[in-house]
Amino acid sequence: MRYLLVALFMFFPGIVLANGLVDSDFDGVPDRDEIEIYKTNPNLSDTDGDGYSDWIELTTGYTPLEAKPLRLEDSDFDGDGLSDKMELNFKTDIGNSDTDGDGFSDGGEVHGGYDPLLNGGAKLEKRIDISIYSQKLYYFMGGVLMFETPVSSGIYDTTPKGQFHIENKHPKAWSSYGLWMPYWMALTPDGKYGIHELPIWPSGYREGEDHLGTPVSHGCVRVGMEAAERIYNLTEVGTEVNIY
Repeated sequence: MRYLLVALFMFFPGIVLANGLVDSDFDGVPDRDEIEIYKTNPNLSDTDGDGYSDWIELTTGYTPLEAKPLRLEDSDFDGDGLSDKMELNFKTDIGNSDTDGDGFSDGGEVHGGYDPLLNGGAKLEKRIDISIYSQKLYYFMGGVLMFETPVSSGIYDTTPKGQFHIENKHPKAWSSYGLWMPYWMALTPDGKYGIHELPIWPSGYREGEDHLGTPVSHGCVRVGMEAAERIYNLTEVGTEVNIY
């Protein structure tokens, strides 16, 4: 087999993959993708020389551009504040800190809610998905999953399902049950259901800290403390919310 591979290299330096694309170094990654997407060497199967081919590193979640073991989510090849994993998800250039050339870094644009592929201040569309079954909230920007966090929905399946939009927001709303709901975002026009941080009783006691991941509320969706503030600050009134 080894001699067969050597012969193939000698007589067919540019092998063509089943998808019709050339793979000069036989590493399983087409030359076009090595040059345009991954910034690896199309003539060297192991660009960073760590003993693992570019294909193996990419398919197992590691950067092929760094010899030390470094996962794509921890690597920022162009230093723009956006990890290589997110660059691939957003289809930005991992070797260019400002893909759309508008003077703002890709990381700065994404974290500010702007599309890093479109100059002119185009905003990324935001969406929140909440799974009652998994008791998790998933936050999307531009169709890319940014993060997920555990929640507590309504006990006895009292959280309404379907498509909603954030109706209004308040940093510290008062509940008819007699407690505060920090980082409140209403899901229904009547304000009966919403997303908020773990509630606080007037005594200062924090409700449900040990119940995240379990349905315990009266129908609202409770979120942990740091996550609630982050979601509140990211989300505008009108943002789509899907509960299923």
